[in-house]
Amino acid sequence: MSYCLNLGCPEPENPDDVHSCQSCGLPLLLKERYRAIEPIGQGGFGKTFLAVDEDMPSKRQCVIKQFFNQSGLNAQKAKELFVQEAVQLEKLGKQHLQIPELFAHVELGIGLFLVQEFIDGQNLLQELKQEGAFDEAKIRHLLNDLLPVLRFIHSQQVIHRDIKPANIIRRQVDGKLFLVDFGVSKFATETALARTGTVIGTQGYAAPEQSEGKAYFSSDLFGLGATCFHLLTNTHPSKVFSQYCDWEKYLRINLNKSGIGDTLRRVLTKLLQPDISQRYQSAEEVLKALVIQQTEAPPAHLSSALGIDFSRLRDLFAANNWREANEETISVMLQIAGQEEEGCLELENIERFPCIYLRTIDQLWVKYSAERFGFSVQKRIWQSVGGTNTHDAEAECRFGEGVGWLRGGFWLFTSMNSRPTLEAPEGYFPDWWMVSGWSMQYFGEDWRSFRLFSRIETCGL
Repeated sequence: MSYCLNLGCPEPENPDDVHSCQSCGLPLLLKERYRAIEPIGQGGFGKTFLAVDEDMPSKRQCVIKQFFNQSGLNAQKAKELFVQEAVQLEKLGKQHLQIPELFAHVELGIGLFLVQEFIDGQNLLQELKQEGAFDEAKIRHLLNDLLPVLRFIHSQQVIHRDIKPANIIRRQVDGKLFLVDFGVSKFATETALARTGTVIGTQGYAAPEQSEGKAYFSSDLFGLGATCFHLLTNTHPSKVFSQYCDWEKYLRINLNKSGIGDTLRRVLTKLLQPDISQRYQSAEEVLKALVIQQTEAPPAHLSSALGIDFSRLRDLFAANNWREANEETISVMLQIAGQEEEGCLELENIERFPCIYLRTIDQLWVKYSAERFGFSVQKRIWQSVGGTNTHDAEAECRFGEGVGWLRGGFWLFTSMNSRPTLEAPEGYFPDWWMVSGWSMQYFGEDWRSFRLFSRIETCGL
């Protein structure tokens, strides 16, 4: 089916083999390329359509966002927001895998349009309605997956201003979370931060200062905290934060009912402080709070009976020196296997790799990365894309794409990825596929990842 984008069209549905609307006569291909198939959503600033890119041989799916103003803003301000979203998406979507990429920006007589990457999955509000309240593990995963995205956009001086479950999509193939709808974001220049602007945000999720037309990086953190509260308790946050005098009492009661531990309760309570000075000021602060409080530290002395010393690896993590920590991990694994000269592990050494060392390395990666990196994280991603303990080339590729090792059909060294480590995809480190000899073997039948994941499973990770 082809769907006409003319808002006034009386019968917008058309056969997929026509180029002009049979009802109003307008062309059905946006920019002579993008064909809308069906509407999939609508909000105060626009309507979204599932579409296909007719210029691509694969007819890849994409999203057309048609902008119209039902928010009460004046026409000029409304158009500014549309253009702003295009600017933000062009800049951010190319640099971070968890932000949809912009394909086109179109202004026509019938409206303003954005064409962007389609993320196949449900938003978290839909997931809440379908599966019920989240548990602590899912909330921790949400925080660990989304905080680095906020850290990235804030480093680009962008404030999203509308963090809420409906603007977070979980991709079906690998469970990766994507942040969408930058239509109300703003540049956080010193002048802008000091100036009162348009009141924008969603009631219950918008920080108190947004009601005065101001927004700061910590305003997004409040929205993330309100999102977690809603998903944990299945209670809309506006029902709590409208209790101006006793909001903290109502917050405590609802969080206690959710059954979460003290650490997460403290983190959420600080995220949701109405007084901005009492709130976390950066995504990095929240990540550190989760890491510091969530698990007991590995032993201070990490030398093994066989003379393997993990102290340098631990010290590199403590110093946030992630790339050297990755190189040290590879070096230690080769040392354990006695294959430093070969530079890669033999199959039998993968299958017999000592569990105590796998657990120690994994414990360090998981602890210091806020559960974003490590063997156990990679195993979970491997299983989520259909990987088993047998050779499966398609699962290998899905896994490689999920952790960021496979891009555009090419397997990459981590050193070829220019993004800062904390903005790398979940599971990106450690890149043991180089140690396993995968770089030399993946074109044949002797793929290595399922063998290592089988060993990880045996070791109880």
